[in-house]
Amino acid sequence: MTTTAPEAATVAGVPLADVMSVLRRHRPVFHSEADLQHSFARALWEVAPAVRSRLEVPQRRPGRPEYLDLLCLGPAGRTLIEFKYITRNWTGTPCGTPDEEYRLRNHGADDLARLHFVRDIARLERFCDQPDQNGLALLVANEPRLWTAPKPGSRATRDRDFRIHEGRTLTGTLRWADGRYADNTCHLRGTYGLTWQLYHEQPGAGGTFRYLAVPVAAVPPVTSPGADR
Repeated sequence: MTTTAPEAATVAGVPLADVMSVLRRHRPVFHSEADLQHSFARALWEVAPAVRSRLEVPQRRPGRPEYLDLLCLGPAGRTLIEFKYITRNWTGTPCGTPDEEYRLRNHGADDLARLHFVRDIARLERFCDQPDQNGLALLVANEPRLWTAPKPGSRATRDRDFRIHEGRTLTGTLRWADGRYADNTCHLRGTYGLTWQLYHEQPGAGGTFRYLAVPVAAVPPVTSPGADR
């Protein structure tokens, strides 16, 4: 199964590009992932007031409780969204509406950032099991190592299956460190081509913000070869 092209992504029937346009105008930078989630919901409401947003929605699944970052409910359907906000050190002059100062910390551990984002895609595949649903994994970052491909001849890293750089395709079974850490294995039913978009340009090192949107189509539940974590 091949999923929706990123440029055609929608949120409860609303073009994602329209929401991101409003979001970047008001909030070029975010203080935290929670700030991104709340601001995205606000921008969606501005674009489409008929769409309702719900944060941290529990998903009824066997095993331990799981929570969805954002559920968007509209006349055209439902979209389930998982967010990631990965930053490097950056201190910003006043920007946004209203003007604010920003001091972003360095998350580091790029390999774990990639792992957790791919896990979000796998979670959405499990959650989106109704025909009126779709999913969206959305990552905003100012860390170029996430969207830059490894140099030819680079040493193989434990997260090589989980690379999310520009032009990469994710599909099938992805293994961490060639499978030596089975708990980190992810199984993707869909095929996802990755295209990064410019979000905003700010002054200074670390001032380029980009986003990666991965739409996930509704799929019928199937028996997985292993639990995606």
